[in-house]
Formats: sequence, structure tokens, C-alpha cells
Amino acid sequence: MRQFVVLGHDAPVDSEFSLDDLAGGAGRLDALCRCVNAAFCLSHAIREDARVFLVLRDELTLRFEGSELRYLSPDERNIASLIRQGIEAKEGAIGHRENESTPGIYASKRGFEAVLDSLDGTVIQLHEDGDPVVELEPPEDPVFVLSDHNDFTEREADLLGEAADERVRLGPKALHGDDAITVAHNYLDTAGYVQY
Repeated sequence: MRQFVVLGHDAPVDSEFSLDDLAGGAGRLDALCRCVNAAFCLSHAIREDARVFLVLRDELTLRFEGSELRYLSPDERNIASLIRQGIEAKEGAIGHRENESTPGIYASKRGFEAVLDSLDGTVIQLHEDGDPVVELEPPEDPVFVLSDHNDFTEREADLLGEAADERVRLGPKALHGDDAITVAHNYLDTAGYVQY
């Protein structure tokens, strides 16, 4: 299983946002939608071995399960609509107990620390100051943790510093989150860039 934890610092936690203004009024929800797209969408297929946690403002988490997803298409508006339905489902979530909004999307009232505590796998912080990923043997069950357009807060960095097994960079240049997810998939698809 490949897992991606993406922090959305400015993302909405209520469903009253416009699908026509994802980059502005919806707190850069466009960037999070692109991360979901990169995590799951192949040409004419969905990665069933992927899971994404969108942690919104450290108070609401949407979990996407690739093996269960339905209705996901590779455009920001569609993904934002599914996120909106996930946010609406938080009313049925009790604490950390999840509520399914649409097939494969689950809402819970968990923040970053609770999500980190629940992870099973090799936790990898994606960071431009990390070790080159080519020096890391691809782990069996990687969990990549990255932030949106904002840096990790001091508290998030401390939590991640304690939880992370590795801190890596994917190349010599800083990448957008969705591009980082694509490169991480390619790294795993090729067993560390050795099998094509």
C-alpha cells in the first residue's frame, strides 16, 4: 500500500465554497485536488494500491481509498466536489470514527497528530532538504507526508520529526505537491529507477 498524507493549512472545513474559485476563496483547494489526482489517476485507470489522507486545518481528515473509489475523474472541479461531499459527511463522524461520504471517501474529526499515530508503514517526510531518494531502498509500505503550498508549522515539523523514518528529497529542485506524488509513484513503480 502506498499512502500519502497531505496537509491543507488553508483548506475549507465547511462545504460553503465555490467550485469556481478553488485557488482563492477555497483556500488553495486546487492544490489539494491536484494531489488527489496525482495519487490515484492513471491513464484510463485508478491506482487501487494507494491511500490519501487530506488533513484540513488540523481538524478534519478525509481518507481516500483507491480500491473503493467511485466517481473520481481527473479534473479539479470533480475532485473538489467529492471533497465537498466529504466535508459535509463530517456531521456524521463522531470523534475519530469515520463517516463515508461517497464510495472510498471517509471523513473523521482527526488532526495531523491522530493521523500520524494511526499510520502503518515507513513514514517518509518529503522535504527539499532531505536525503536524495535514490539513496533509499524503496520501502514495502511507504507513507509520504507533505504539506500544501505552506511549510510545515513548527508543531507539525516536531511531530513529523518524531514519527518519520526517513526524510528525503525527490530531486534537486523543490516540486509542487502533486508533482512530488507523481515522482514518488514513479520511484516506486520502477523499484527505485532500476526496472522499466
